[in-house]
Amino acid sequence: MVTIKVDNLIDFVGDVFSHADSSSEEARRIATYLTTANLTGHDSHGVIRVPVYIRWKKMGSVVPNQTPEIVVDTPSLAVVDGKFGYGQTVAPVAVKLGIEKCKKAGLAAVALRNAGHIGRVGDWAEMAAAEGLVSVHFVNAAGSLLVAPFGGVEKRLSTAPYCVGIPRQGQDPIVLDFATSIVAEGKVLVASRGGKKLPVGALVDSDGTLSEDPHVLYGTYTPDGPRDHTKGTGAIRAFGDHKGSGLAFICELLGGALSGTGATAPDRRFANGMLAFYIDPKVIDPANFFDGEISRYVDFIRETKPIAGTDKVLIPGDPERKTRAERTKNGIPLPDDTWAAIVNTAREVGVSEVSIQRATS
Repeated sequence: MVTIKVDNLIDFVGDVFSHADSSSEEARRIATYLTTANLTGHDSHGVIRVPVYIRWKKMGSVVPNQTPEIVVDTPSLAVVDGKFGYGQTVAPVAVKLGIEKCKKAGLAAVALRNAGHIGRVGDWAEMAAAEGLVSVHFVNAAGSLLVAPFGGVEKRLSTAPYCVGIPRQGQDPIVLDFATSIVAEGKVLVASRGGKKLPVGALVDSDGTLSEDPHVLYGTYTPDGPRDHTKGTGAIRAFGDHKGSGLAFICELLGGALSGTGATAPDRRFANGMLAFYIDPKVIDPANFFDGEISRYVDFIRETKPIAGTDKVLIPGDPERKTRAERTKNGIPLPDDTWAAIVNTAREVGVSEVSIQRATS
């Protein structure tokens, strides 16, 4: 395990993307969002993605320095085409537009289509919450067949994230952010590179056998080589049986089909689609009942007697806050295989050995 200081990791990852044709501003932005995912404990959406992003860039699946296009623009609704730019560049544009429209109208909807991987969706909910807005996000990944629908063994769904952000006065927002599969694909990636093991039965092979072995999804791979989910014989399972599978299906239709990105299919170019709704609590709740009721209900939930083996009952965001504090203080731990893959990618794009050594100093 390698532990790297937060600022060092941002500088190093930014250097990688600067050497891969991104502007200094875009490179820094990608590095910051990826590192923030690690800070919150979502390693699956963190710097482990660097080799994947650079591979996509080389393939032409993602395009550096894109300026998104607003293709539909009404007072309360917009459609933004990301033109396959990095998600960390085009998603903030769409979210900012939703925030601006919501502040004027009290309610807004923005569809983002054809975005590169937008990373941790909670970032965008937090962005809206920082402006005092509630937001709901339905996301899909066109071309990313990873998950078997309930009752099946073949890949038919993306991991189809769903996210809700709720602002709180003077406190961190409440953010619910999860893949509709038992694990995000990035967690399989983490497990395959020496990180946290998968939950029991997270994967299903083509014969219906449940598994926790990343080879089921990726097939044969070397420790620091690429992972290709099209090479495996199995799939990730949807969480919660028919309920998670059904929610994933809806994310495909709203985040994918309705946004114009397209629901996932084997012949589609990889892209995230996101349909997001924004609500201004000040408009819907002029008496300011909402925030006080949140506080009351949060306390009510946290005071629940915990089940045996559990210290206390948590609310969405509690684990992330704890991990962020620990990793901000102590640095971000990365499995050796993960760090080796990132360093190999850095060398491929021309990052100097001095920069590599500086990252771990």
